[in-house]
Amino acid sequence: MKEALISPQEPRETGYRVAQVEQQEFEVAPPLFWFDCTDDVVADHFWYDPVDQTIKPIPVPEPIIALDQPNTTGSQTL
Repeated sequence: MKEALISPQEPRETGYRVAQVEQQEFEVAPPLFWFDCTDDVVADHFWYDPVDQTIKPIPVPEPIIALDQPNTTGSQTL
């Protein structure tokens, strides 16, 4: 199990940023704190939810696919 460094001064989603992930915790200045996490947690790709005290992945927005784009041919004069 790893340790996630939580930064409550940096909001993410409705919680806080996972600033760093380490095998072993070390001393940090308040208000930073450590929280146990699974091995798949990656800093800045997850966030800490203080309501249920869990670490969750940051949702990845679905790509925007533009349909019905006009087809053009030819060249441009500059």
